[in-house]
Amino acid sequence: MKLNNLFSAFLLLAAVSCGTPKQIPYFQGTENDTVAGEACETRITLQPDDKISIIVKSRDINLTNLFNLPYYTQRIGTTLEQSASYAQGVTAYLVNRDGDIDFPVIGTIHAAGLTRSELAETIKQELIRQNLVQDPVVSVDYVNLFVSVMGEVTHPGRFPIDHDVYTILDAISAAGDLTITGLRNNVRVLRTENGKKKIYTVNLNSAQETVSSPVYYLKQNDVVYVEPNKMKARQSTVNGNNVLSTSFWVSVASLAVTIILAVNQISFTKAAK
Repeated sequence: MKLNNLFSAFLLLAAVSCGTPKQIPYFQGTENDTVAGEACETRITLQPDDKISIIVKSRDINLTNLFNLPYYTQRIGTTLEQSASYAQGVTAYLVNRDGDIDFPVIGTIHAAGLTRSELAETIKQELIRQNLVQDPVVSVDYVNLFVSVMGEVTHPGRFPIDHDVYTILDAISAAGDLTITGLRNNVRVLRTENGKKKIYTVNLNSAQETVSSPVYYLKQNDVVYVEPNKMKARQSTVNGNNVLSTSFWVSVASLAVTIILAVNQISFTKAAK
């Protein structure tokens, strides 16, 4: 029996069925204690259509209650005043198309382009300037700020932004990391800038390219999409059986092994005669 042909056939079968994944590790090209690259920290700033909660506190509770609008719904069979006793939380403020919010007593305050801390400081100084509250403590929190993660991740979905600095790594971690079939060198981020949709590409295999990317720091409403590799894309066809699919080539290799064995068996029989 021609063992060389048989051995070659098994090597072919192994090659098509057990390919070694490439470009899996993150942050390649760096050594321990080295700087991956320079990244200018970008904090979340408020945009039109964002919702925020604003709470004002001071030693005079009755005074600060003027600025904290309670949120409640009227229950069937009760008056509006009775429903107020069930109030929970405070009303969210909507940043309008002009980038403003309508704050009690003070009036219009421009919020777009400000961070949470900057808006809180603006309100605080205005309360003091108008002699409304002398010792205010103002806190601002996000209500509806999200990023979306789609594609080859463990848990796709929308994830709330809960701090001022939110990176693409935070979003991927919230989604349970990329699957083994996700392309790490071609992660895309869809962002709306000046009314236009723009797509950025991030190479997570490279530490320097990741950190220096303009979308390393995400903004609200960003969409992160992880593309599947070729193997996963092929599996999306009917039964995965097309000319480029792994299962197709496994079948071809199996047929080749069968033919080689049959040919060798015939040759061995003729030689024996």
